[in-house]
Amino acid sequence: MLKFLSATALVLVLSSQAYAADRIGVSMGFLTTNFQTLIANGMQDYAKTKGIDLQVEDAANDVNKQLDQVRNFAAGGVSAIIVDPVDSDGTPAMSKIAEEAGIPLIYVNIQPTDLSSLGKKQAFVGSNETESGTLQTKEVCRMLGGKGDVVIMVGDLTSQAARQRTADVHDVLNAGECSGIKVLREQVGNWSRVDGADLVSNWLTSGLKFDAVIANNDEMALGAIAALKSAGSSTDKTLVAGIDATPDALQAMKAGDLKVTVFQDAKAQGRGAVDTALKAIKGDQIDREVWIPFKLVTNENMGQFEHLN
Repeated sequence: MLKFLSATALVLVLSSQAYAADRIGVSMGFLTTNFQTLIANGMQDYAKTKGIDLQVEDAANDVNKQLDQVRNFAAGGVSAIIVDPVDSDGTPAMSKIAEEAGIPLIYVNIQPTDLSSLGKKQAFVGSNETESGTLQTKEVCRMLGGKGDVVIMVGDLTSQAARQRTADVHDVLNAGECSGIKVLREQVGNWSRVDGADLVSNWLTSGLKFDAVIANNDEMALGAIAALKSAGSSTDKTLVAGIDATPDALQAMKAGDLKVTVFQDAKAQGRGAVDTALKAIKGDQIDREVWIPFKLVTNENMGQFEHLN
């Protein structure tokens, strides 16, 4: 009996060591953004609880650099690769590299353009972007009473998320009850607080008058708020809406400056990506798409989301 227990214990120890030896390479598109930092933190915190080693690298918004990172991960023999894509259109090349190396590849946050043709060891973990801009714009429409002039700040035209969120805005505004809202300007703000501030400042300087700013993310929305305040405008008169419900955005909402955001669970996406990678490493069947739902955040329910980031 004692020999049996010893052998069992040895198997458990060896199994634990093998599991702990798994190393996952992570390439984040642009770690200077608040939301992507939250995803990376979520991955790292969760990986620690699983005894997994994560090698996190920043592609610095350079698709070629990200492609090199994926090549290096594959050549370095990692157990799996997780990628938050710089450019949705750049994913087929990365999928091919991982497929040929026989290494699981999990995309997170930004949906790959080759989603429908991903291999058996490949998947996407993220949120359905048809929900994000739709929830955001319907609330803006409700608050404006279905009438008014708005400006749209687009994240980045290479990003599937930005393209879809912007399409969502137009879809809502083209519907009957919101068709009284007119889009005056639509420009790229590169997901950036600084660029968002510059856009709004330029619009205001040119004499443009608008009732709301609809931004593809919170960082640009926070830039819009800063520009409005700098110009002496009131955030009570000009409604500002973002997406992500980052900690900074929730603080702005608490201050009464940000009126609408949509919670995208960055940490849940990070955990989901690591979980899916671990299943693929073990050879378990994985779902090609793992969806983390969006949720509308307003001043009335923001308290529910403060502890989630």
